[in-house]
Amino acid sequence: MSDGTPGDGGGREFERVAGELRARMNDGVYPKGSFLPPQRELADEFGVSRDTVQKVLRELRSESWIETRQGSGSRVVKGQQVHSPTSSGMVTLRPLIDHAFGQREVTLDVFTLTSESLGAHIRLQAERIRAKEIAPQRIALRMMLPSESLELPYWRTGQPAQDERLKARFLNITRRYTESLRTALSDLQTTGLVPSVDLEIRRSRLMPHFKLYLLNGTEAVVGPYKVYKRSIEMEDREVIEGALDVEGLGAGLTHHVMDAELPSQGTVFVTGMQEWFDSVWGHLTD
Repeated sequence: MSDGTPGDGGGREFERVAGELRARMNDGVYPKGSFLPPQRELADEFGVSRDTVQKVLRELRSESWIETRQGSGSRVVKGQQVHSPTSSGMVTLRPLIDHAFGQREVTLDVFTLTSESLGAHIRLQAERIRAKEIAPQRIALRMMLPSESLELPYWRTGQPAQDERLKARFLNITRRYTESLRTALSDLQTTGLVPSVDLEIRRSRLMPHFKLYLLNGTEAVVGPYKVYKRSIEMEDREVIEGALDVEGLGAGLTHHVMDAELPSQGTVFVTGMQEWFDSVWGHLTD
């Protein structure tokens, strides 16, 4: 998770750049062991100041995405992979989302802490739609986020004043990502690129300890949030030490696919997770 920064549009620009770089590392655009582009190139590409880029890189370093050495740039040290029985080994999430959006009708049911990674993938798919690589006629997304009234097990230090600040930071980030997701999907419909777009977001009375994507009713991608401690720099540049955070983008995921012919573990898993999602959606959300 990351926070905002003054200037360049405030936290929105910080989140946009950080989210895009995470998505690129996550999807293998910048694979593990490679180097990110120089700071000046990143600033020019995203239209932000070098100061914003430097703050983003500090955040990515604190989240253990990159390591930076003076004179040698920022090297990628981790990326997200999905164990998929349909492939020869590990894949990234991007090809699975690409395949889902390649269909005429796209349905997504998502249970997550924030819409950060989902929003990044939606923006990538929107680029494919604008480039006429794909042409879905309907996109239907249901997303469950934790209720804002829940007591958070994460983003805590044990100091009440700091915990309140960390919770406010988390809620602000969640709201920004959610609004960005709404805008990206709305634009596809208002410009006529996708005739039908349905987005429904509900607040669950459950705190996600794993993320879940259900794709077109036939596939499930699921992965745990790993908890760790780190220093978090707040918007006013105060650094809160020893805060509990969670690793979502970098956590391992597993991919399960329904078998149309025979009952299988994949069919049982996808069916079970879809039934679980529907039950929580119907009874434990606002």
